[in-house]
Amino acid sequence: MTTALILAGKRDGLVDPLAERAGVSHKCLVPVAGRPLIAHVLAALAAAPHVRRILISIDDPAPLAAVAEVRDGLAQGRVAIVPARANIVDSVADAAAGAPFPLLVTTADNVLIDPAALAEIDMAARTMAADVAVAFTRRASVLAAHPDGQRRFYRFSDDAYSNCNAYWLGSPRALAAAEVFRQGGQFAKHPLRIVRAFGILNLIRFRYGIGSLDAAFQRFSRRFGAAIRPVILTNGAVAIDVDNPRTHAIAESLLTARNPQTA
Repeated sequence: MTTALILAGKRDGLVDPLAERAGVSHKCLVPVAGRPLIAHVLAALAAAPHVRRILISIDDPAPLAAVAEVRDGLAQGRVAIVPARANIVDSVADAAAGAPFPLLVTTADNVLIDPAALAEIDMAARTMAADVAVAFTRRASVLAAHPDGQRRFYRFSDDAYSNCNAYWLGSPRALAAAEVFRQGGQFAKHPLRIVRAFGILNLIRFRYGIGSLDAAFQRFSRRFGAAIRPVILTNGAVAIDVDNPRTHAIAESLLTARNPQTA
């Protein structure tokens, strides 16, 4: 069984532009396909048989009272709210304290994640005996889901990939590897973060697509002294999180197609 953690706090305490446009306090409350972002993520996690408990990390829990899925989860004892910290790493570490592992970490804007993808991550991570597993999907899979789904990809010699904002941590010792996100993720947008996290040689390899994705993760594993493995998901839509009006519209169209009754 797995514990899931949804990161739903404000980044740097600032109101997200999408939240401001929607007139809500937190991005996780922005409506898409008739429900708040976080409601879609909660629904996917609640439908995954291997997820036994769901933690929500947020700086202020009061706004979540308006979300029916949160209220229901709290009443059933399956959902708990934990306070977010100033950065992702400390938020994850605090939430993980005392929580049963493995821990699946995702974000409240990852609205296209589904039970099948969650099962893929869990099975692959366990099969590979990973300390940490990071979900990716191939460029072709993303573009098959939507031709404008992503505009930036991690390019390697074997293929181009997109990150899916889902991370599987097998044990408390895996938290050390999470330090790479202390300054934030989104390495494709901010390559200098790779220097701080992984070193200059890995930045050069990243920049010029030298080596395969698996080879890159073997190097990361050696650097951190842990088995860090990539998991390649079948469903390319999982890589399309809600970051801006463009991806909000795309997610809306895909969710509506998936669940026509929300239209």
